[in-house]
Amino acid sequence: MKAADVRRFKERWKAVEEIERQELRAMTLEEHWRKLNAIVRFALEMGMKQDDDNGEMEVFQRWARLKERYETR
Repeated sequence: MKAADVRRFKERWKAVEEIERQELRAMTLEEHWRKLNAIVRFALEMGMKQDDDNGEMEVFQRWARLKERYETR
């Protein structure tokens, strides 16, 4: 594959990504919820389970504390 081919390939995928972003922006809240629910149903049907991992929440809380300190100065 030549450098020009790679460049064109990447440009096409960037164009596809932009179209997908525009489609997402145009979706209604109801459409977003339908898609989200479909993903959740698929995960449940495939036997995927949500682990009780509080690590992510700890990170969010830490960032919230840092933000609060920064904004109160």
